[in-house]
Amino acid sequence: MRTIFMTVCLFMATISVSAQTIYSKEMSRSHGEHWTEKGWDYVNGLVAKALLKVCNESNYDDSTADFYKWAKSYADKAINEDGSFKNFKKGNIDNIASGKVLFELYKHETDLDKKNGTNNAQRYKVAADYLYNYLRYEYSRIPEGDAKGGFFHKDIYPQQMWLDGLYMGAAFYAEWLHNFAANDMDGWSDIANQFIIIHRHTYDDNKQLNYHAWAADPNDVNAFWANKKEPFLGCSKEFWGRGMGWFFAALVDVLEVMPQSHPDYQKLVKITNEVAAGLARWQDKKSGVWYQLLQYDNSYMSHCGIANYLESSASSMFTYAYLKGLRIGVLPAKYKKVADKAYKGLLKTFITKNEDGTLNINQSCRSAGVGPAKSPDRDGSADYYLCGGDVRIVFNEGKAIGPFIMASLEYEKVK
Repeated sequence: MRTIFMTVCLFMATISVSAQTIYSKEMSRSHGEHWTEKGWDYVNGLVAKALLKVCNESNYDDSTADFYKWAKSYADKAINEDGSFKNFKKGNIDNIASGKVLFELYKHETDLDKKNGTNNAQRYKVAADYLYNYLRYEYSRIPEGDAKGGFFHKDIYPQQMWLDGLYMGAAFYAEWLHNFAANDMDGWSDIANQFIIIHRHTYDDNKQLNYHAWAADPNDVNAFWANKKEPFLGCSKEFWGRGMGWFFAALVDVLEVMPQSHPDYQKLVKITNEVAAGLARWQDKKSGVWYQLLQYDNSYMSHCGIANYLESSASSMFTYAYLKGLRIGVLPAKYKKVADKAYKGLLKTFITKNEDGTLNINQSCRSAGVGPAKSPDRDGSADYYLCGGDVRIVFNEGKAIGPFIMASLEYEKVK
């Protein structure tokens, strides 16, 4: 299988990509319909959200009509006419993230309702309100200690917070407040607390990176992977690229909409700059992109014979976050070179074109996580992130497509 994959990638790489390509639209056109045909899931929602960003940036011109149709269809398959969900599964913060598509749909459909005398927008507001109320008032949280109030990553991971979860939950929460209750300072404090907790427990000052996951109760059977001693009590073992990608992207997304007058705003700016500094340090100097395991290069070889590799989803997320952080003014100008090199590195390292003109994004990690107890192979080791049964290398993965579209949009704004 690995030989077939490499052969396909090498064939596609022989077809050049144009420097004049508008990559946000071309990647949307290449894969948007495929990923939005699927059910309510954070990956499909990520692509749908990216499509809506392209629509908004293009003022909903004719070139994006299909993108809007695909994204709207994605949401419409998940909710009823009254805005209730058809089959929402509780206990998993990932299932909140797709709700980010509802805000843009509500705004645009409201405009269309005013123009056409229809009443189609309200269902998206109802659905977004349901997710917000569930997350804020019902979702499982760490009950005590210095992490009190932190959202569980999932109910099957009790008292665990993963970097991924900040993009899934806190960023949705922030977008809801921005749209419907911007002056709710207690809500903004709750959001900021999620970042402050996980950064306090997972940030390694020496490596300038965040460990992928942290367990408030490292002795729980589902936290068998957690460090049992200080320093970094409760932390997982490695710095996983996409985990930090979710975290970095969530920070800039929240800071874009958070009131700057809030007392925790500057705390999140400080965290964002610490993350940016660390990732700049570990950026591959030759390619401009990043490795699957951030603290190693390709000289690290796993027991199964797979070397550490340059990874497209994390690299796209980092590029997006640098570019957006610069645009909204929370990152200093010194990171412009990092961001520019990263975006050019994405194109050179990962993007290929097929004979029919569609694009590919190659070399993504399919999935990764730690635990639970019934999955002892998901132990958070370096070998797991390279050899794990759910961690195979794939191409045209939604978790790379969505961030690449968003990174491209940010890059195109300044060009």
